[in-house]
Amino acid sequence: MRIRPRPQPPEPRTVVITGASGGVGRACVSAFAEPGTHLVLVARGAAGLHAAAAEARALGAEATVVPADVSDPAACDRVAERAEEFGPLTVWVNAAFASVFAPFTEITPAEFRRVTEVTYLGYVNATRAALTRMLPRDRGTVVQVGSAIAYRGIPLQTAYSGAKHAIQGWHEALRCELLANRSHVRVTMVQLPAVNTPQFDWVLNRLPGRARPVAPVYQPEVVARGIRYAADHPRRREYWVGGSTAATLLANAVAPGLLDRYLARTGVDAQQEDRPRRATDPVNLWSPADERTDHGAHGRFDDEAHPRSVQVRASQHHTLLALTGAAALLAGAVHHHRRGASPP
Repeated sequence: MRIRPRPQPPEPRTVVITGASGGVGRACVSAFAEPGTHLVLVARGAAGLHAAAAEARALGAEATVVPADVSDPAACDRVAERAEEFGPLTVWVNAAFASVFAPFTEITPAEFRRVTEVTYLGYVNATRAALTRMLPRDRGTVVQVGSAIAYRGIPLQTAYSGAKHAIQGWHEALRCELLANRSHVRVTMVQLPAVNTPQFDWVLNRLPGRARPVAPVYQPEVVARGIRYAADHPRRREYWVGGSTAATLLANAVAPGLLDRYLARTGVDAQQEDRPRRATDPVNLWSPADERTDHGAHGRFDDEAHPRSVQVRASQHHTLLALTGAAALLAGAVHHHRRGASPP
């Protein structure tokens, strides 16, 4: 009789997730939660954090709540110290952010600075804390949760666009340094589409209408699965989630000026509803909106949000995607040439 080998338990992992109390970070909690994993959940809001920890434990993971503001470098270092109490830091996911929906001239210097300190420098602070522990062991992975906005700025989100562009440039430079040092510590970035999260009800909004994501919108679980895959396969410099992300980045690479004009015509209306904004909506720029109330991972756009993305799988098999794209560009160039025009 053939004896089947017993399945091996998963290797213990210590995973830090920032922005874990709501939205994408909250969805990442369930994506990473499994027996053998200790999750260290970081955000400012107590209610959201404790609800996230309960979800993780229900899925068999251990979970520890560490309230912290990632704009504070010392706070990030304390998070890393706490995480190391449960084992070597394996994965750090940066998902915390802040934003303002308003024309640039209506954002105060203090508000712009705050968005930059949380959304950009928060990633820098957290990654420094993680690398301080990972580099001496020569192993570990940091995942930067990005956005199509990291390449393509959009109107009414100048502070957020600037911060995401900064993350992209810093991430590339850091990755080069790690490669130059032949380090086995990995950094990768996941570029996201518009996601159905609670942020549109608690972002600082100075638009006439209620803030909303630019369609098409995806459920946070779609992007959380992409982030988990990136953490498990970190050799790639970045991953794209959502067909709209791929289309935006490719269009921006080919015709950025045309995209400027398209977004100038459509981007303002696409980011707000006809209904006027509510004066009673919370604002989480300076203090958490989920200190007493858990808002979960989802926003109010469940009816239109896509629960899956075929493009995610394509991004995970980037060679096939690149070959397909090259073939399409070549076919377009040949067609252009036959019509008597020079290829672009």
